[in-house]
Amino acid sequence: MLSVCVGGLLLIVALLIGGGAAPMDVDPICSATKAAHYSLLFTGKWSQTTFPKHYPLYRPSAQWSPLIGVTHSPDFHIWQTEKFASNGVSEFSEKGEAWTLIKEVEEAEVHVQSVYGLFSAPAIVDGTGQTTTDFEVFARHPFLSFIVRIVPSPDWFVGVDSLNLCNDTDWKDNISLDLYPYDAGTDSGFTFSSPNFETVPQDKVTQITSSFPSHPANSFYYPKLKHLPPIAKITLTKINVSHVFRLPIEPTKSNQIPTENHLPELLIKTPLDCEVSTWSQWGLCKGKCTEAGVRHRTRYIHMHPANNGSDCPPLEEEKNCDPDN
Repeated sequence: MLSVCVGGLLLIVALLIGGGAAPMDVDPICSATKAAHYSLLFTGKWSQTTFPKHYPLYRPSAQWSPLIGVTHSPDFHIWQTEKFASNGVSEFSEKGEAWTLIKEVEEAEVHVQSVYGLFSAPAIVDGTGQTTTDFEVFARHPFLSFIVRIVPSPDWFVGVDSLNLCNDTDWKDNISLDLYPYDAGTDSGFTFSSPNFETVPQDKVTQITSSFPSHPANSFYYPKLKHLPPIAKITLTKINVSHVFRLPIEPTKSNQIPTENHLPELLIKTPLDCEVSTWSQWGLCKGKCTEAGVRHRTRYIHMHPANNGSDCPPLEEEKNCDPDN
């Protein structure tokens, strides 16, 4: 179960949205004369078929946190790759707690006037599914950033940093982006369900790939893949409305598209090879003293193969020896 209090979070976001700071008195990078409204559709593509390794089935099962989004000017960032995560991003990516992150956004809104709007979309209770919301952008604040926590995980998330929705004098109509996992750099756990293991000193935000971190224990480690499949997708569509969208105080069925809806893309079957332990020590040599003896050693399966991955190698070996007796 998510740590974030979703009802309270959406209430705060609902009060903040549309109430951003007045436009800054600086030369704009976007000269669009009118505001634009967008529909945002987040699609989770985290399935056991696409990501079979350590796929979490319970306590908790694979799911997505609420989406926290901001419209802003170019001098603001929720998060950036190769930069240290803020306290707000750290708490959200590790625990799903959004209060510090919201406070950081509010401070940028009031003191720097670099934020126009803060918005949210409801959580998705499965690894695959969709959630949607609307938001508004202005010429002085044409950038979109957001973050969604991967649940469960040590400190992993997906998101977008500073996506420009303006095309010089007008607004872009449609944008679709595949999303891949990031590590916030604050917890050193290797698997989705790893216990808390604080990273000291803190690392910078990095993208997780099929070969980085380069450790077989990592849940996203698929050394045979050149690239990970996308774990999620974002679709933005410009819409015609005459008012600023207000979020409901509580998540509703109308906001969250049922997870059983057919997704347009076919699921990618990611092969998972069998993983076995190292060999045990050779056992005692057994046999009659007048005959050649035999000794054995064994190993066990760490990970069973899936999706046509390589089969498991032999788990037991024997060799001839001279009896110990």
